[in-house]
Amino acid sequence: MKNSLADLNDHLFAQLERLSDEDLTPEQIESEATRARAIVAVSDQIICNASLKIQAAKILSDHGLDPSEHLKLAKTTKPQPLMIEGKKS
Repeated sequence: MKNSLADLNDHLFAQLERLSDEDLTPEQIESEATRARAIVAVSDQIICNASLKIQAAKILSDHGLDPSEHLKLAKTTKPQPLMIEGKKS
């Protein structure tokens, strides 16, 4: 599992797909429902944490301070440069 809100969104949709699988037995449905409740509980905490960071950044910004450190919700990698005809752009 990666650590970004986009990754969280992907995991939530994947769980939704598992829950909507019409070939599941009643036992498998219950197991997936239990798993979904656990995923939702953790997801709620992640979203609350992200919301708190955004609130803190807004307060800093409202007071003329740079909020960028508070907006770093997850580590990201720099995108690779585009290659056009074998040359870096």
